[in-house]
Parts: sequence; C-alpha cells; structure tokens
Amino acid sequence: MVELVVNGKPLSVDAEVDKPLLWVLREDLGLLGPKYGCGIAQCGACRVLIDGKSTPSCMTPVGSIAGASVVTVEGLTQPGGMLSVVQQAWIDEQVPQCGFCQPGFIVATTALLEATPRPTDAEIDEAITNICRCGTYPRIRRAIHRAADMLAER
Repeated sequence: MVELVVNGKPLSVDAEVDKPLLWVLREDLGLLGPKYGCGIAQCGACRVLIDGKSTPSCMTPVGSIAGASVVTVEGLTQPGGMLSVVQQAWIDEQVPQCGFCQPGFIVATTALLEATPRPTDAEIDEAITNICRCGTYPRIRRAIHRAADMLAER
C-alpha cells in the first residue's frame, strides 16, 4: 500500500511501488486528466503537481512519492466547481483544439505562476516545455499572460 494525498484526499493505493504514477491515477483512481503521450517524460501530457512541483507522472514510480501531495488537473478546480484562474484563462483564450495535451499545460502553467507570478516570454519558454501537436502555442502564451494578469488583480 502506498499512502498519498490526491487532490486533497488522503488515499491508500494498492499498487506495486514501481508502477508509474500516471497508471495509478488513471487505472486505480479513475483520474483521466493526466494523459499518456510519450512515456519518456518529454511531451508533458502526463504532468501533475507533486508537492507543488510540475512533474511528469509517466516516469514517476508511485513508491518514490509515498506521503506526497499529488494534484491533477481535476484537483485545480476550486470548491463549488469554480475553475482555477489558469483554467478560466484557457477558456477565455480558446486555447484547446483537440485538447489532449491541455491538462498537462494547465498543470505546468499553474506551477509556473506559483513560482513566477509575472513571467516573461523567455521564462514561459523555459518553464513550459510541453508539446502541443495542434500548435496552439500563441494561444497558450496569451492564456498564461491572461492568467498572470488575473492573479495580479486579486
């Protein structure tokens, strides 16, 4: 059994310690936001927050994060179902086309804005290395800046 806090809920997961977190989330916990893209931690589709840090879940053995707090894109929604600022900015800027990679981008952006509330384009390029096969990068950048503006207004 591996003890975790997932999206704010303490859980005991009956999984082998070397099972990738991505498969624990999807298969054992039914959280389908994190996606399998490349399996080698390069595309970003599987990103989750582990103790606040944007991390590829496809290469993270669940046993290596026992006791950690894991937040998926589903866990970013505020109480009462209100979207997070980043999620709302994504909608406002009409970012997704196919949407497959977007949960990973939203998670990575959440971590970026926590660490760097007003990122420059260069800081965005350095921090957000996810891959979008639809090429929505201009809208993603606008959404990141919009979310930063919305957070600054709070």
